[in-house]
Amino acid sequence: MDRFLWKRGSAFLILFGLALAWAIIGASAQRIAGAQQASGSNITRPVSPTAVEAQVDALVKQMTLDEKIEILGGSPDGFHTTAIPRLGIPALKMSDGPMGLRNDGPSAAFPAGIALAATWDKQMALRMGQAMGLEARARGVHILLAPAVNIQRVAVNGRNFEYYGEDPYLAGQTAVGFIRGVQSEGVIATVKHFAANNQEYQRRSISAEIDERTLHEIYLPAFKAAVQQGHVWAVMAAYNRVNGTHAAENKSLLIDILKKRWGFRGLAMSDWGATHDGVASALGGLDLEMPRPKFMNGATLLPAIQSGEISEAIINDKVRRILRAAVSMGFLSRPQKLANLPSYSGASSDVALRGAREGIVLLQNHSHLLPLNIAHIQSIAVFGPNANPAVTGGGGSSRVVPFRATSVLQGLVDFAGPHARVDYIPFKSAIAQSAGSASPSQPRQQSLISKPTQPQFDFGAEAALAARDDVAVVCVGFDPQTESEGFDRTFGLPPGQDQLVEAVARANPRTIVVLNSGGAVDITGWVDQIDSLLEAWYPGQEGGRAIAEILFGNVDPSGKLPATFERKWGDAETDRNYPGENGKVFYREGIFVGYRYFDRAAVKPLFPFGYGLSYTTFAYHGLTVTPDGPNERVAFDVKNTGSRAGAEVAEIYVHEDHPAVPRPLKELKQFARVSLMPGQTQHVQVDLDRSAFAYYDTSSHNWKADTGQYEILVGSSSRDIRLRSTISLH
Repeated sequence: MDRFLWKRGSAFLILFGLALAWAIIGASAQRIAGAQQASGSNITRPVSPTAVEAQVDALVKQMTLDEKIEILGGSPDGFHTTAIPRLGIPALKMSDGPMGLRNDGPSAAFPAGIALAATWDKQMALRMGQAMGLEARARGVHILLAPAVNIQRVAVNGRNFEYYGEDPYLAGQTAVGFIRGVQSEGVIATVKHFAANNQEYQRRSISAEIDERTLHEIYLPAFKAAVQQGHVWAVMAAYNRVNGTHAAENKSLLIDILKKRWGFRGLAMSDWGATHDGVASALGGLDLEMPRPKFMNGATLLPAIQSGEISEAIINDKVRRILRAAVSMGFLSRPQKLANLPSYSGASSDVALRGAREGIVLLQNHSHLLPLNIAHIQSIAVFGPNANPAVTGGGGSSRVVPFRATSVLQGLVDFAGPHARVDYIPFKSAIAQSAGSASPSQPRQQSLISKPTQPQFDFGAEAALAARDDVAVVCVGFDPQTESEGFDRTFGLPPGQDQLVEAVARANPRTIVVLNSGGAVDITGWVDQIDSLLEAWYPGQEGGRAIAEILFGNVDPSGKLPATFERKWGDAETDRNYPGENGKVFYREGIFVGYRYFDRAAVKPLFPFGYGLSYTTFAYHGLTVTPDGPNERVAFDVKNTGSRAGAEVAEIYVHEDHPAVPRPLKELKQFARVSLMPGQTQHVQVDLDRSAFAYYDTSSHNWKADTGQYEILVGSSSRDIRLRSTISLH
């Protein structure tokens, strides 16, 4: 969405321990619940779908044709639907997501979508959705424009940080939790961008050329889960074309798949300015044009109705969908704004902090430098453009201005200040003006495959300071000016950052790098020269605090990669099929995206899908797979065999022994996050239904699970399988 940008701020205190954090979350949630009850604004809805339909039918019968057409477009301010006051139909207020409420001044800045996916925590997704739902209620927002669930196809996509990674199952389950959380607070969630919005380069015109099987197995499942499991009330059509037709007028997507096959009963809206033809969009399944009715208006639609090109029944269905969502959520029977709910609450801060803690991934810890022992540290050298001020998110419509934000520098000062000196040298180069940057309003026309031009930098002062101090922390990566909606970023880091890391690492072998990005980055020039590496993604307003807690061991790192980190550009087949030409990008790699490709390729990734280190260790044992009605019940034990409390994500994959069609060597089909004290064992039990074994059969245009032998694989990452069991599917 073309609506940008805000700035960032800093600073606050350290919270000790996970138990205390959750106690505060619970207390804050109780206070908020009390505020809801005191305001008399509890969520009220008709008692049954039948009652909803009766109310919707009564309203539609009272509407004139002009009113019906008027409600199909946004209002002049661009973030409301059109009200029909005489019938008590309010204007529905919208706000950008998915990292917080963007449109009404400062708000809590939550970790980015990719960071949420890295938690592999369905309950965290639920809690983050609830927190954003309450933030929306505090501002009178009816519709939150989140979550974003497009698959990470190439690492350089400018909006990868908003999305939930490369795997459709992980993305779908994260979305389901988030949607349930948002809508439980009486706010409509909007799953976007439907579909195949996998690059920002030429996003308004590019046609994603995708075969039927690939579309259904890779790029649609997260949307399907959002509709059928999350019961989302709104779907946003993407800017791009899919197989030649703009998403906002794509009958195959919006009618045949979304509404008919999946049974979606809510409203399909356009992205901002993504509509190109009023009649085509009306016939193609679009219900609401945003931000204003430039095409779906009376001047366009009335003649088409009068000529019989569009029936009034089609218009009525669109009106019903908008009203059905509004009535079902209680928007016509209660005020949306909770009068006694503050616009900023401790509960939001706590959820943002917990999300940052869980999502940060420890990628490397060669000599077990981490966690740092505060008793042995007298001085810390801090460098890099992302050390200060805080980098809470990427750029574009998802960017939130927080009330406060803690940078990495501030987090280290708050934590280590009483015990150790923290030295800081600001980064010398003006990254926003460098060759590797671009403004969201001025997308560059592709310098994505070679690193950006690297001028000469002198980091002598940084090297000298690093050599004197006990440990060096270098904060590099991207920011809202270099990774954003509206353009695709470079695969290499912005100018000067590689040289900074190399200079510091040569001076001090105890060098830790903290990386901000929405996915893989070219770090091969120095990754073997440093001791430790943290992928912090875009961690929201509490990121600096969470990073400090992890560096000093108050929090055990537990995030796992939701996307493969390739060593160099071109290692993945998707890279070679990007960015397309002549207005088309061909998805020739088919279903072999991310780890599905690397599992069968000769080249190994730098860090595999599902990978992440911990300060403790975990053992798996006792795998059993037994029939349970129509499902297969997978059970096993996970034990914390180390000396620290920590959390492990157990990943369950499925492999078909002799597939009738080409299939990946394994596919993620379940996962479980378990928190364990030292020596503690937890029994894990999950079910695999028939869909876990199925592929999309293009001859029947449906899902099919063949009988035969399947292997159930359980592990700590896609490349670290600990347990195996073979079953026969009948």
